[in-house]
Amino acid sequence: MKFDIYIPSERLKPYIKQLVVSENANESMYKVFPSTSLVIGFQYRGHLINIINNSEHTLATAGITGLTDSYKIFKNSAGVGTVLVYFTEVGLAYFSSLPVNELFNQSVSLENLFDKYKIQETEEKLAAANSDQQRINVVEHFLLSQLKEIENDKLIVAAVRMIYESNGNIRIRELNDKLCISQSPFEKRFRKLVGTSPKKFASIVRFNNILSKIDQTKSLTEICYEYNYFDQAHFIKDFKKFTGDTPEYFKTQT
Repeated sequence: MKFDIYIPSERLKPYIKQLVVSENANESMYKVFPSTSLVIGFQYRGHLINIINNSEHTLATAGITGLTDSYKIFKNSAGVGTVLVYFTEVGLAYFSSLPVNELFNQSVSLENLFDKYKIQETEEKLAAANSDQQRINVVEHFLLSQLKEIENDKLIVAAVRMIYESNGNIRIRELNDKLCISQSPFEKRFRKLVGTSPKKFASIVRFNNILSKIDQTKSLTEICYEYNYFDQAHFIKDFKKFTGDTPEYFKTQT
């Protein structure tokens, strides 16, 4: 399996974390855990399937997956090849006027966001590309053609930074107080730009911090204390929602 990471061009760096060329010669099924990035995917070979309640849903060859608060299961065809685009937390707003929260827990065709002829043109160029760098160039050209000049929402950017600095442990009321904004307008702006509520976003940040430490020697009690869980039962319930497994089982698989 190939998963090669590319740094975006300077013009795209403020909005794109990374681009990836991913290939797998074999058919496989895998889980994707919640993350803080919306992801665009262009399949230049093969196809992907999203499995929901044991039912298979073939995804568009050019699609986008929004933020999610639980794991997703995907299956790829043999010989699949994909260019992935990982956005920064507020990056999509600079390419599409669609409120990002409308993509929450969704995997949809890019035609819901962008001109279908532009997408078709990009897919044709990807099919004709002879190297990974050419594929990256094709996708970057598409992104640059959609880039919009909009004003940066510094308050939401600051809120995202503060959530990260707290490892997802900050209380939303504390955010409101520090940013001098009431809850309702803050949540509306946050959901539109980031894709979910500040509380859910913080829970995703907290979850990813826990994942980075779950293979260490800390006990469940220590992790619960560090991340402000009321008890182990609450922690285990959240962990299973995000991964589908208990912490103990997950730890044995890492």
